[in-house]
Amino acid sequence: MQRYSPILSIVLLTVAIFSNCALAAERQNILLIMCDDLNCALGCYDDAMAVSPNIDRLASKGVLFDHAYCQFPLCGPSRNSMLTGLYPDSNGILQNSQIFRQTVPAQPSISQHLRLTSDYWTGRVGKLYHYGVPRSIGTSGSDDPESWEWAVNPAGCDRLIEEPEIFSLTPGQFGGTLSWFASPRHSKEHTDALVADAAINLLKLASSDAERPFFLAVGFYRPHTPYVSPEEFFAKYPTDKIELPSGIQTDREDIPQLALASGHKNQDDMTDDLRRQAIQAYRAAITFVDEQVGRVVSAADELGLADSTTIIFTSDHGYHLGEHGLWQKQSLFEESARVPLIISSPNVRQNEVCHSPVGLIDIAPTVNELCTTANPEVLQGQSLVPMLHDPKELGRGWSLSQVRRGGKNVDRMGYSIRSPDWRYTLWNEGEDGHELYDHRSDAKELTNLANDERYANIVADLRRTLSNAVAEFMPVGGRPVVKPLNDDPNLTESPENKAD
Repeated sequence: MQRYSPILSIVLLTVAIFSNCALAAERQNILLIMCDDLNCALGCYDDAMAVSPNIDRLASKGVLFDHAYCQFPLCGPSRNSMLTGLYPDSNGILQNSQIFRQTVPAQPSISQHLRLTSDYWTGRVGKLYHYGVPRSIGTSGSDDPESWEWAVNPAGCDRLIEEPEIFSLTPGQFGGTLSWFASPRHSKEHTDALVADAAINLLKLASSDAERPFFLAVGFYRPHTPYVSPEEFFAKYPTDKIELPSGIQTDREDIPQLALASGHKNQDDMTDDLRRQAIQAYRAAITFVDEQVGRVVSAADELGLADSTTIIFTSDHGYHLGEHGLWQKQSLFEESARVPLIISSPNVRQNEVCHSPVGLIDIAPTVNELCTTANPEVLQGQSLVPMLHDPKELGRGWSLSQVRRGGKNVDRMGYSIRSPDWRYTLWNEGEDGHELYDHRSDAKELTNLANDERYANIVADLRRTLSNAVAEFMPVGGRPVVKPLNDDPNLTESPENKAD
């Protein structure tokens, strides 16, 4: 038997100890902050329309992904895709009334995977999986209990007191239609302020455990409709200063019908005065939630977590405010598919912008690499860590989004691929039209070039890339077909739930 000298044994033991310490030090804490229905109208983006100093400050400490996209512009499918690392076609979640445990029960969520394989402490505050907003505020909604050790469900005055005072285009409904209220109550009484309070308390709890890193997910509810925030935030956006999109009728002439099918009649019939009020309220909600984001990020800094914590800030999808005559989400245009994405992590680039197209699908492998955790057997995104070190990295070079038209019994799918310069969208395999937009000269996607022969080669190339991507991420045998769990009131197919 080979023997080692006592001195060599001590050396080997010391090396092992320091190697383990170094590995533990490399395992990042993860603070995931999500807003609900937030588009890119922020100060740190070029198309800024809202005041967002705290989100802007976070962007200055990390990498802002200028072309990040959701995989499905609706709350439930988008969040399930992001948190499982699977495209909607692969996990089978194509509507709000589904959860991934029904369709791919063996697939771990991001936080569950960290907890089971790397002994992470995991916690959630507010909305991470689908909730019927506002009626599910204060409950667990359609949450996934296996993802968390701790979960907190705050509810503030906007849910418990003020709903009778909220203006709605559809009286009595607040989540699936445009609705708003300038609250006379203090910020600290509102749900998102209570979410921030609970998040700060969980940060203190998690950071006190020296043995385990943490994954804390903080899900704010604003600016999801009803756009409720304190009056002081409304005052920042006088309605007489708000400009409405123009030339909508001409813009819509070359757009396929299915591309415009996310609109609602009560929104089409709004007066210009109501449109300005809705935009005012939406922007006020952004600035209000920005204040709460700032409180959580500041608390992390004050707790000494800056050198050991990666902060990921994003939203489940974008949001229309009248562009193309559309409001809210469920379109494949830039306003609805594009999301803010900021990643601030120790020892990576700061105050940088990455222009490569990426997706929420990429968050799972990114988190695993930052946490030095092996990926589960199947993940369909790419790690963004190379882009955090060099924002000029191209990565995959495209991002894929999809949306379904026609309800539960009709399956007409739209797929859209975003390259650095182009967006190409295909409806029902081309039977219901297609779209091509040149983002070098048409950032608002006002001119559809898909049927212009001069761009036939571009269309052919993008269609080939899109078709290959869809085929790669389609499960064998086609999409899973899963009925909702009708015995759960949070999973019923009410109009409000359909619309998130």
